[in-house]
Amino acid sequence: MDVKSARILIIEDDEDDYILTQDQLEKLDRYRFEIDWVTNLEDALRQLERNVHEICLLDYRLGAYTGIDVLEKAQALGSHVPIIMLTGQSDEDLDRLALKAGAADFLVKGDITNARFTRAIRYAISRAEIEKARQQSLDAEIESRSKDRFIAHLSHELRTPLTSILGYTELLLNGDKARDATKELSTILNNGQHLLSLLNDILDLSKIAAGKLQLKPAYVKLNSFVGDILTLMQMPASEKGLSLQFYSSARAPESIYADPTRLRQVIINLLFNAIKFTDFGEVALWVDYDPAEPEKIRFKVSDTGIGIAESEIDVIFIPFQQLEDVTLKKEQGAGLGLAIATELVRRMEGEISVKSKLGEGSEFTVSLKLPEQLRSTLKPLDVKVSDTKPIDCFAQLAGKILIVDDLLDIRQLVGEMCRSFGLEVCFAADGSQALMAISEPDNDFDLVVMDIHMPVMDGRKAIVEVRNQGFNKPVLALTAANMKGVDIELTSLGFDNVIGKPIDRNVLYQSIAAYLSTSETELEVQSANQTQADNEEQASVLVVEDDADAAELIVLLLESLGTKAEVANSCKQCLNRIAQSNKFSHILLDKNLPDGNGLNLATEIHQLQENSDLIIISGEEVSDQELTDNGIKSALLKPISLQQLQNLFA
Repeated sequence: MDVKSARILIIEDDEDDYILTQDQLEKLDRYRFEIDWVTNLEDALRQLERNVHEICLLDYRLGAYTGIDVLEKAQALGSHVPIIMLTGQSDEDLDRLALKAGAADFLVKGDITNARFTRAIRYAISRAEIEKARQQSLDAEIESRSKDRFIAHLSHELRTPLTSILGYTELLLNGDKARDATKELSTILNNGQHLLSLLNDILDLSKIAAGKLQLKPAYVKLNSFVGDILTLMQMPASEKGLSLQFYSSARAPESIYADPTRLRQVIINLLFNAIKFTDFGEVALWVDYDPAEPEKIRFKVSDTGIGIAESEIDVIFIPFQQLEDVTLKKEQGAGLGLAIATELVRRMEGEISVKSKLGEGSEFTVSLKLPEQLRSTLKPLDVKVSDTKPIDCFAQLAGKILIVDDLLDIRQLVGEMCRSFGLEVCFAADGSQALMAISEPDNDFDLVVMDIHMPVMDGRKAIVEVRNQGFNKPVLALTAANMKGVDIELTSLGFDNVIGKPIDRNVLYQSIAAYLSTSETELEVQSANQTQADNEEQASVLVVEDDADAAELIVLLLESLGTKAEVANSCKQCLNRIAQSNKFSHILLDKNLPDGNGLNLATEIHQLQENSDLIIISGEEVSDQELTDNGIKSALLKPISLQQLQNLFA
């Protein structure tokens, strides 16, 4: 028989009654009680306020006070201890009054020797246990929310200085001011980007621990998916003089079903680790499909590096366990990447494993389930690797912009970037200053870049006031908050686009260029190199995508094909761009935009412009019927690759 422990408070000023009650409690063999006894109101309230007892037995008469007085005063102090009222004689009116005042039960002292007393005690203890469990659950929820707020705040506080570090370093590397310090600046940039990746890892690990990591599975074309990864990894491999190879089974499925962003994160992490711990030889990515095991597809990353000791293999997937580089005798990294990769693969219902031999190399294998409907079409993979380069030179823009941020170094950083784009720049330190600047008749701003978190008046309040004043020019939000739904919230308040911190110079340029035209000087230079007729014949594409990184990548890929491209980040921006110009031969529409659906947007576009080919880009399959119903030519499945775009414009 299980014996329950409970702590009981007895409030009784008659010692004989206290001893009688104590004796009866000791006879309840299913319970072991720890008893506290008080005889006056002050001590009673002091004990009840502590909320450390499972039950309280309260005498109705306590000196000059009644039990009702004690109940009311205890509740006012925040006590939630169940109280059983004891009285010398039966009184139905008193019984109802006690229960109405909050008593758990009402007993006559003469009943403490019978079964009713036992039932009352048992009930009160059960009620206390339920309340305790509820309170613990509530406390855990409060703690979880506090942790989430702390991590969100930490993310903001770390991203803000990283914005200055990375942004100014890129400005110096791309300018003429520090040509003799290129090596040192590159070191700063690389380490700053490493800090940013560690921050992202910590946030991912926190989401995993809190059960808030959301996967977005989709059908993924293997050719383009693998090609994009190999394109990205060429540079880090070549910087170490390593050969980056790709191998595949003779035949493989055209598509898999997984979260493309997270699977890409896993494979890139494995490739980065392989490159980091390999000094000569090769790093290879394999796509392995065996028809004898049709339910699985495997991605393998192998290297000819230092290998892993047998004693370390069991711990490398544990968070914060770093692998020691035996050649340098030091630990590298934070030990988060493999732990996150393991959890991501597990969430995708897959497995990750490793084989390694010290001094010879390692092989990591990610096995994923392959749905039956994807096993029928097997053919050799045709993976093409693109030679993509970052944009270093920007077509000069024309216009006057206002930069609003409470941090001086961020204001100056964004200002320097914008001046390098050819823009006239003004500054404000908070939302109220921005309102005054915008209201000045001489300040005819073409665009505003505004931080969200500022003293005096923050960006959220400021954008509402700005729009109420009638300012209808573009306003872009700057924020270090990358939580889900932030973009939708800010655009609903009146912002036209959202730029994340740390600020990427290319993203900032693309975001501003979507609204401002190039300067007359730049247009003259362009016309000297190319006739107006050539410009009219060249295909022009509008990319409607709210994810700045995805939009930038698509533009870069299109430009590498010799195709002009512009960006809109919402349905509203798309319609505005089309109203300003009907020159777009193709319009790529993201299916899920912050202010609408790409399929529905297609109908509105047809009303403004009939001759454009509309293409949906989506992370999920779009049916032929949906395309036909909305007048859409075709659909591209994310991630968008160069091969997909080449096929589109072939």
